[in-house]
Amino acid sequence: MKLLVIAGPPSAGKTALTKQIVKHFKDELRLAFLKIDVVRAFEDIELKKEFNIITKKIYSGDLCPDHAGVMVLGDAVEWAEMNSADLLIVESAGLCLRCSPYLNQGLGVIVLSSISGIHAPEKMGAMVSLADIAVVTKIDLVSQAEREVLIQKIKEVHRDIILMETNALQGTSLQRLYDQIWKSGDIDKDSLTLKGNPPLGTCTICVGKKEIGWKHHFGIIQKLDGQVAEYLYRGE
Repeated sequence: MKLLVIAGPPSAGKTALTKQIVKHFKDELRLAFLKIDVVRAFEDIELKKEFNIITKKIYSGDLCPDHAGVMVLGDAVEWAEMNSADLLIVESAGLCLRCSPYLNQGLGVIVLSSISGIHAPEKMGAMVSLADIAVVTKIDLVSQAEREVLIQKIKEVHRDIILMETNALQGTSLQRLYDQIWKSGDIDKDSLTLKGNPPLGTCTICVGKKEIGWKHHFGIIQKLDGQVAEYLYRGE
């Protein structure tokens, strides 16, 4: 079974891109789709109704959506295999820019909107630098010069990333993406791991402490002093 993880910030065009991929492969491959979101999601319902594929969704709730993804992906792979899927598509919530949902196998796609600003790739860290493919959407809404600057910024973050530009609603210029998906190898579920390192550690904010100021917290803390981020460990 092949695996495709699609990530990116909200409203970048992830679902529109997913629909184009499903539309292209639905007659060639048996598809399974998993949506990871925070409190509400409708993509699974839309895709099942429009294309008659098997779908599932998970709400992260109090968890970071990328953390929830790590927790459930093992079960999701088994669910897709039990349903004889040839390709499992996972669409992340795209809310945690520090984490990366990509795995050591399959393909990781970052979806970036051309109207998100030229500095967007630099703000997204691991979500861009660990992706295999970057798909820039909504290219009809900005000038050619703005698009070229955004492309250059993406390359500065990840020199070897495969870049594509599209209007995802119409599905223009996506044949290269389809070829990459088709050529991708099958995954081995017993050796799946995260592609990048998770954040430094769980802190007391993560477990529910509301007090403001580093003196009230333990674990990895950060002070305002200095222009460069200074990470300290406070506690046993």
